[in-house]
Amino acid sequence: MTLNPKLLLVDDDRRLAESMADWLRDQQFSVDQAHSLATGRRALQEHSYDLLLLDLRLEDGDGFELISEAKRRQPDCAILVLTGYATPNTAIEAVKAGAFDLLTKPLVDEELSHALERALAQRNIEAENEKLRAQLDSRFGLEHILSHDYRMLKIFDVIDSVADARASVLITGENGTGKSMIARAVHKRSNRRNNPFVEVACGALPDNLLESELFGHVIGAFTGATTNKVGKFKQADGGTIFLDEIGTASQAFQVKLLRVLQELQFEPLGGTVTETIDTRVILATNENLTKAVASGEFRQDLFYRVNVINIELPALRERSGDVPLLVDHFLREVCEAAGRDVQGFDRDAMSVLQSYSWPGNVRELENIVERAVLLARDSVLTRHDLPPHLLSSSTQPRAAGTGLESSSAIGNDPGHGQTLREALEEPERRIILESLRSHSWNRAATADTLGVNRTTLYKKMKRLGLDDPRLQFMGAEGH
Repeated sequence: MTLNPKLLLVDDDRRLAESMADWLRDQQFSVDQAHSLATGRRALQEHSYDLLLLDLRLEDGDGFELISEAKRRQPDCAILVLTGYATPNTAIEAVKAGAFDLLTKPLVDEELSHALERALAQRNIEAENEKLRAQLDSRFGLEHILSHDYRMLKIFDVIDSVADARASVLITGENGTGKSMIARAVHKRSNRRNNPFVEVACGALPDNLLESELFGHVIGAFTGATTNKVGKFKQADGGTIFLDEIGTASQAFQVKLLRVLQELQFEPLGGTVTETIDTRVILATNENLTKAVASGEFRQDLFYRVNVINIELPALRERSGDVPLLVDHFLREVCEAAGRDVQGFDRDAMSVLQSYSWPGNVRELENIVERAVLLARDSVLTRHDLPPHLLSSSTQPRAAGTGLESSSAIGNDPGHGQTLREALEEPERRIILESLRSHSWNRAATADTLGVNRTTLYKKMKRLGLDDPRLQFMGAEGH
């Protein structure tokens, strides 16, 4: 918890407010009190707060007005609403207005304490995300590359380390993981950044056209070659060429590519003049080139030439803790482009997004967010704004950011192609997660219930990815 978080308490019941303020101060909060809409508004104008705790019914006005004031003046302030007249509609309206949670009177100390801790945790994580976003935008020059997953952070370090090297880079990973963005990041971090970046989708062209596209051709090289053409390798001279889907290249083309990588020389199709270039080559594939080499489909000498530096991108399902960060980025982009005013997804919808296995990876997530924004009827998106296949695939929930998922979500039966330890991790994660949720994330109580000591529990939580603070306010099913 933030050291002595500053809290504004607004309630026109002075006796209750005094009692609550004393209790909050005992809990190490710095508390200011206001007993009307006017004094609450004045406090927000004069001071900054981490938390706003207010009654919805005030003598001189509606608490919703103060929520709007707080969101306008102090958007980082977490808001919790108090009411003695709660209805489902009241809760929905409060969340839409910008409140983190709604509490009903009379309050239970433990309930209030837990709600304040969750609100602060969310506030701190949002601040961290904003800081990470600013750092990553500044460091890599690409706002799409957003992550705080340790594997992606290691990749960012690799990009910095190899950016200025002449060696070729091979980027591997599933479709939609962002291989093109990583290639551009390598280029932008390099001393070639002011020279061309040329991208070629090798899988989209037959061999004869691909050779012409990359190496160029001279007049009469083939039917229809009525002019000389400069190839992509020459266009990228001094800069970077990115060859995507290189695993689809034929054996004949692989021989020609190997020569370019070794000698930085080639002849245009139909020509006799040798061209010499200074071009950095980055390649990408979603295929397993090691298996392709073993089967004879990919040349071994070319594989060793292109695999000098290998950047392997994890699938989105392996870093689902990044989903909220990516969703926020795509949401802002779509809203700006489409002129829509959408605040975001509620916690239930976000839980669905983090539980989905994302076979299309980041590209699929971007499409889902765009669809939801364009079809939205309200400013807060819910599970009803998501396509049906996401809802049906999340009926067996997975802990966000942990990699906990049903075997059907990853397309494997339990134990198929797994070690015993890997097969047992899924039920172990689920048991520990459910126990943590049932004990409101009290680790001592969870350890006692599970019959292990706290040190063992902490180690298991770390190994299974359950130490992510996001999980504590994800809104557990049935709790």
